[in-house]
Amino acid sequence: MQSRKQGPILGQMMERPLLLSSLLRHAERYHADTEIVSRTLEGGLHRYGYAAAASRARRLAKALERLGLQRGERAATLAWNGYRHFELYYAISGGGAVLHTVNPRLFPEQIAWIINDAEDQLLFFDLSFAKLIEQLAPRCTTVRHWVALCDAAHRPDIAVPGLLCYEDLLAAEHDDYEWPEFDERCASALCYTSGTTGNPKGVLYSHRSMLLHGYASCLPDVFGFSARDCILPVVPMFHVNAWTIPYAAPMVGAKLVLPGAALDGPSLCALFEDEGVTFTGGVPTVWQGVLQQLRQTGRRPRTLRRGVIGGSAAPPALVETLARDYGIELDHAWGMTEISPLGTYNKPKAKHAALDAAARRALAAKQGRPPYGVEMKIVDGEGRTLPNDGVAVGELLVRGPWVVGQYFNTDAPTLRDGWFPTGDVGSIDADGYLCITDRAKDVIKSGGEWIGSIELENLACAHPAVAQAAVIGVAHRKWDERPLLIVVPKAGERPTREELLGWYQGKIAKWWTPDDVVFVEQLPLTATGKISKLQLREQFREHRLPDGESG
Repeated sequence: MQSRKQGPILGQMMERPLLLSSLLRHAERYHADTEIVSRTLEGGLHRYGYAAAASRARRLAKALERLGLQRGERAATLAWNGYRHFELYYAISGGGAVLHTVNPRLFPEQIAWIINDAEDQLLFFDLSFAKLIEQLAPRCTTVRHWVALCDAAHRPDIAVPGLLCYEDLLAAEHDDYEWPEFDERCASALCYTSGTTGNPKGVLYSHRSMLLHGYASCLPDVFGFSARDCILPVVPMFHVNAWTIPYAAPMVGAKLVLPGAALDGPSLCALFEDEGVTFTGGVPTVWQGVLQQLRQTGRRPRTLRRGVIGGSAAPPALVETLARDYGIELDHAWGMTEISPLGTYNKPKAKHAALDAAARRALAAKQGRPPYGVEMKIVDGEGRTLPNDGVAVGELLVRGPWVVGQYFNTDAPTLRDGWFPTGDVGSIDADGYLCITDRAKDVIKSGGEWIGSIELENLACAHPAVAQAAVIGVAHRKWDERPLLIVVPKAGERPTREELLGWYQGKIAKWWTPDDVVFVEQLPLTATGKISKLQLREQFREHRLPDGESG
């Protein structure tokens, strides 16, 4: 008797689309009274629960329909972390349009270019950006409605025809709105890269990609969120969707604290204490401000025990001080706009419990390992895959369901043989831990060899007299480039060039040691709070090295 071959068969489970609106609906049903607390621009704190937030988001979705926003069209925001911005996250995407968060720290010319490239139809803005909006309005040809995130009493007096007030829009609607269902692959949000070279590039996320990304971010070896947490995202909601926290918090029903525009150390630490914050996240410059405030008060935080540091390499001295003196365990993470942004997260494995203190510190200084959903590899200049031995260094490539496949509004190829080239350079060890040594454009090429600036910066920041440090390559006739160390000293400290160069002795290969040191009052920052190597290279382009061999 001839056997019958049977091919794959489909499962018989429900087909429910992964839509962002389902997150808010879940939080409304099962965490109705869990608070969202916001520091407002008008003054004071605003409080309500997830149920009230969901009701207002539905009213806003109806208002967006009345204003003519169609599915797939883009609506932009220029806003800080606050409850109205949270409502926009869900009302715009949940109704089938695309949320476009715009970084207000960019130059006005860049912002106008981004808004026009996205063809935004509506733009919602916080009061602190009213004057900026007055400049932008004549340049942004596609925006049909400008909406101030306030009530009529706080309506800004600016020359913008037909200016609308957010609270007026909501007051005109009821919350009898049903979130529509559509293909989970539909676009949900749009973010642009910071555009350090050339025009910014748009990354168009889908509902599916953001839901999967949110699930991954809540895993125990990533953020590890639960309904018992109180989360304060310092990372702005205009920076890669605040590292997915506005989606992850309602997913688990955590209390959410939104700090508004006050991101200084004293303001953040006050919220940490008053609201019982258990987890927060931000770039190194934010954590340095928090550490300075903690040192001034001399008190350990009451509830804050965990946090994440990302955006740029975390100085080990900063991480160690917060853990040792203040009981705050910071995890190192790596990602980028094109990866939604989660790429890797640094949590130890069971076998690492046996490591000594020095080995644990070395492991914690790495960017971490990828969660399920991210694959990564390093390649050499010819595109050949390099071993995961923790020694080989190459260009980092990634792929996965929340990794960009194509940049928005461009036909230029984004991927390389199905992988996204990140522009970062680093190594991967046998356990999958990534160690970024530099950005490809920042690596210092000296005598045919590469010198990674990040390790030199981290060592400099460990010096007791150094507040911040950056290392760039300076042209050299013989070696092509040599490292220049640029330092911001701590208040009241006066380190010398010789002292800092001697600090490297025995810690790195001798030829990695910077050729010179420059002291400055502050380092330039990019629109996302990172140190701007581009500006530093321009500023010190003519710097003369002591050996007289400058290019």
